[in-house]
Amino acid sequence: MSMGFDTSAYTEEAFELLSELEDSLLALEESPDDRDLIGRVFRAMHTIKGSGAMFGFDDVAAFTHEVETVFDMVRNGDMRVTKPLIDLTLAARDYIRALLQVSLGGDTPDSQEGERIIAGLKSLSMGGAPADTPVEEEDFAIPTPTMAAATSPDSPHANTSSSRTYRVRFQPNADIFANGTNPLLLLNELKELGTCRIVAFTQTIPDLEEIDAERCFTSWEIFLTTDQGENAIRDVFIFVEDACRLDVRVIDDADALESDEGSKRLGEILVDRGSIPPQALERVLAEQQPLGQRLVKAGLVKSDDVQAALVEQKVLQENRDKRKGADSATSVRVPSDRLDKLVDLVGELVTVQARLSQTSGTIGDHNLQVIAEEVERLTNELRDNTMSIRMLPIGTTFNKFKRLVRDLSVELGKEVEMTTDGGDTELDKTVIDQLNDPLVHIIRNSIDHGVETPDLRAAAGKSRIGTVRLSAEHSGTNVLIRVKDDGKGLDATAIRQKGIEKGLISPDADLSEEELFQLIFAPGFSTAKAITNVSGRGVGMDVVKRSIDGLRGQIGVQSKRGQGTTITLSLPLTLAIIEGLLVQIANEFFVLPLAAVEECVELTQQVVSETHGRHVINVRGEIVPYISLRERFFIQNPPLPEVQQIVISRVEEQRIGFVVDHVIGQHQTVIKTLGKNFRHSEEFSGATILGDGTVALILDLNKMTRYVEDEEAQAVANQKIGH
Repeated sequence: MSMGFDTSAYTEEAFELLSELEDSLLALEESPDDRDLIGRVFRAMHTIKGSGAMFGFDDVAAFTHEVETVFDMVRNGDMRVTKPLIDLTLAARDYIRALLQVSLGGDTPDSQEGERIIAGLKSLSMGGAPADTPVEEEDFAIPTPTMAAATSPDSPHANTSSSRTYRVRFQPNADIFANGTNPLLLLNELKELGTCRIVAFTQTIPDLEEIDAERCFTSWEIFLTTDQGENAIRDVFIFVEDACRLDVRVIDDADALESDEGSKRLGEILVDRGSIPPQALERVLAEQQPLGQRLVKAGLVKSDDVQAALVEQKVLQENRDKRKGADSATSVRVPSDRLDKLVDLVGELVTVQARLSQTSGTIGDHNLQVIAEEVERLTNELRDNTMSIRMLPIGTTFNKFKRLVRDLSVELGKEVEMTTDGGDTELDKTVIDQLNDPLVHIIRNSIDHGVETPDLRAAAGKSRIGTVRLSAEHSGTNVLIRVKDDGKGLDATAIRQKGIEKGLISPDADLSEEELFQLIFAPGFSTAKAITNVSGRGVGMDVVKRSIDGLRGQIGVQSKRGQGTTITLSLPLTLAIIEGLLVQIANEFFVLPLAAVEECVELTQQVVSETHGRHVINVRGEIVPYISLRERFFIQNPPLPEVQQIVISRVEEQRIGFVVDHVIGQHQTVIKTLGKNFRHSEEFSGATILGDGTVALILDLNKMTRYVEDEEAQAVANQKIGH
C-alpha cells in the first residue's frame, strides 16, 4: 500500500475530501445539471488520485482514476448524471475509504467489490447518452479547511476556459522528506495542468561535506500557463500546505485587455518580484554591462533570481500582460491532540490562578492582589479563546447523516428526505465527536418506527415523502439538538403496556405522557412487532440515553399521535471547563453546575417543623421538593447549622432544591475525571481542585434526582407490600 512514509497528512485530507465528495454527490442527485457540483466531484477525485500516487497509495490512485475518467465524461457533457451513476460513485467513495483504512490498521476490502464498481461505471459510460446542454470544462475548489482561506474571490467558480499564466513559488520546509513527500512528484503533477517552465533555486545547498541528505535545501519557481483555475494548482500542494511556503500569483491573463506598454523589462520584473529596490536598480543602470550581470556583480541580487526573472520575462513576452494578485493561505492545520493538550494546560492554569487569588486575599498585600487580578483577567481571556478554538459548527455532523437517510429509506422501501437548520451552531469538538452514534440511533428509529410507507402516508392524507428534520440552537450555556419526524408518532398505550410487561412500571402507576415516553430508553424496550435488520431488538435507545448522560446532557421526547415525534438533546457547550456554584457541607466541598441553578433560599428549622419533616418548601406560592445532601452523603458532623441554604435548580423540566450548609459562590470549574475507586459513584460527574488544593466533587443533578425518585418509589411499593 504505502511506502513506509508518514502518510498521516494525506489520509487526513483524503478523509475530508471523501466527506465533501459524499455531500456533493448527494446534492448532485437532487440537482443533476449543477455544473458546480459536477466540477467539485471531479476535482475531489483528481486530487485524491494525484496525491495518492505521490504518497505511494497506488491502489487508491488506480481505482480513483477509473472513477475520475467517468466523471470527466460527465463534465464534458458526454454522460448524464443518473441515479445508477450516483449509486456506483457513492459505492466507489466507500471503497476508496476502505482502501485508505488499510494504512490505519483496517481490513483489506474485497477486490471483487472494486472490480464490480469499475465494471458498472464502464457499462454506464459505454451506454451514456450526451446531455442536452454540453457542460463547459470548469475548475472548482473543494472547500476543505486548509483551502478555504486561500481562495481568491474570482477563482472558485469562475469560468477558466481561457488560459492564464501563474507564477508559483514553492519553498518546502527543510524537513519535508520526513513526511514521505517527494517534491519532484508535485512538480510532475503540476506539469499535467498545462505548459510549464521550472526554475530551481540551488544556492542554499551547502557544500557536499556539510550536506544533510534528509533535508531539503532547494526551492522552485514554476511558470505555468493553463486553462485550469488557481484552485487546480493549489490542489496539487493540498497535502503539504503546512510543510511549505506557497505563493500563487497570476502574471498573465488571456482574457484581459492587452497592455499598451508591451513586454516588461528585466529590471521591472526584478523590482516587481521584490528582488531589488528601485533605487538600487537606477544606480546600476548607469553601467554598460547587461543588467543581469551588473546586478549580480554588484552583489544586489543572486544569479538564481536573475535566471528566474529572465524566464518570467520570456513567458510574459509570449502572453498578454495582465498581472493579478492571489491570496496566500492563512489557515493552519493543528492535530486535535495538541489542541486537547492546550485545553488541559489552560485548565491547570485556571486552577493555579484560583490559588493565587485565594493566597493574595489571605495575605492582604495590595501589590499581590493587583497582580492576581491581572492574572485572572488574562487567564479568563486565554480560557475563552482556547475554548472557542475547539468550537466547531455542528453542520458538518448533520451532513454525514444525509447518506444514512438516503440508504435507509431505500432499504425500508420508504421515501424520506432530511432537512437541517442551525448548522452554524457551534459545539465543543469533544461533544461533537461523541454525538455521532446517538444521532444515528435516533434517526434510524425515526425512519423505521416513525415515518410510514408512501401508501400509508397517502391514505392518511400526508405527502408520500416523509421528512426528518435536524436542527440545533443555543440555549444559555447549552445547545439544543432536535430530531423531528412527521411520522405516525408514539403510541402511549402500547408503551404503557410494554412497560408493564417488562416490569418497568406497575399496572396502577399514574404517569404522564412525557414520563411514559422516557420508557423507550430502558434497556431491551421495543414495541416493534417484527425484528428487522434496522431495529426491533430493543437495542439502541438505551445506548442513546447512556451516551447523552455521559455528556452531562438531557434527553426529552415529545410526540403526537399521527403527527410525528421530536427528540430533543440538551448538551453542554463544553466538557472541559464549566461555571459552577461552590457549596459547603461540614468540611466537604461540592460544585453544582451553575447553568442549572435558578436561585438560593434559606431553610430554617422553623420551616422544617411546619412541613412536619417532609422535604418540600413553599417558594412564593410554589411547592418545591428538595434533597438534603447531608442526609444523602451521610455527613453528621460538625453540628447542623441554624440556617441552611437551598440551591433551587432546574432538573429535567422541574424545580428541585438541594440543601447545603453554606453557598460560597461562583467558581470556575476545571473538570477532572474520577479515579477507579469512584467509577460506581454515578451521582458525581467529576471533581475539581480548589485554590488551596482541596478537592471538590461535581454533582450530577440529573442522576441524583433520578436515583432519589427511584428509591422513594421503591419505598412506597415496599410499604404497600408490607400492608
